[in-house]
Amino acid sequence: MSYSRTAILLAALVALFMVVGYLIGGRTGAMIAFAIAAATNLFAYWRSDQMVLRMHGARQVDASSAPDLVALVGQLAGRAGLPMPRVFIMDQEQPNAFATGRNPENAAVAVTAGLMRQLSRDELAGVIAHELAHIKNRDTLLMTITATFAGAISMLAQFGMLFSGGSRDSREGGGPGVLGGILMMILAPLGAMLVQMAISRSREYAADNLGAQIVGAPMKLAAALARIENAAHYQPNDSAERNPATAHMFIINPLSGRGMDNPMSTHPSTANRIAALEELNRTWSGSGPVPQPASPPAAAPGGGSGPWGGAPRRGPWG
Repeated sequence: MSYSRTAILLAALVALFMVVGYLIGGRTGAMIAFAIAAATNLFAYWRSDQMVLRMHGARQVDASSAPDLVALVGQLAGRAGLPMPRVFIMDQEQPNAFATGRNPENAAVAVTAGLMRQLSRDELAGVIAHELAHIKNRDTLLMTITATFAGAISMLAQFGMLFSGGSRDSREGGGPGVLGGILMMILAPLGAMLVQMAISRSREYAADNLGAQIVGAPMKLAAALARIENAAHYQPNDSAERNPATAHMFIINPLSGRGMDNPMSTHPSTANRIAALEELNRTWSGSGPVPQPASPPAAAPGGGSGPWGGAPRRGPWG
């Protein structure tokens, strides 16, 4: 199903790309747009994750530079039955995170510095579990490709406005003219955004559910969502503001922190997501102990205090 969704998405985005190309240059523009879309497909599959990480200034860390974070990701990845993903930190104060990569073997988890400073270890574990759920569900390829195409379509529409001219020659040559150029600038990015929104909203609930199972406690993730939602109202994410086509990849909308369950939101309502996790928690509580892994992961090596609340370093479930 993941590969089918990806194929349908790519076909829809290529078609949208060609429509924009046709509005810019008629049949010739449509053919050029198709060639660009084919090249974008190849790039998006192999390199879009690296591009998105660079957009947000994410730097890769390892066990020597961020031992607590890497150990936590490793523990949760083992619990989820996933290979160890690459781990990145973004120098943004707004608490937030996203996952990317074309498959679980080539995945990455990126968290902001603010997420590590403002969340407890349990809450951080909930966020990372949610991102690992996206990787396990193979959502990351879909979400990253969508971000790449949405940005490309917006740029193409802007170029179209520059070349529209509104002259008689433009109209006779199949160009869009001033009115067509204005419509193209509005409708093309809107179409790409609607695809982003539909994908993101449906997959966030699924990732919340699976993430709660990975971390072993739905309320850890629920508490994290509430904290991130509140912080996102007053702490801007500069890299996300510069690259709004990637907003749907984050666990909470980094542009405003607000989300309503309507076609114009990149994320579901955070209140609705928390309510779903609370219901899941009640279901688990009423049916016995919360599911636990067959072999609990070992605690992170070493002693001392971790960066989350000054508590002694230990596993995220104890």
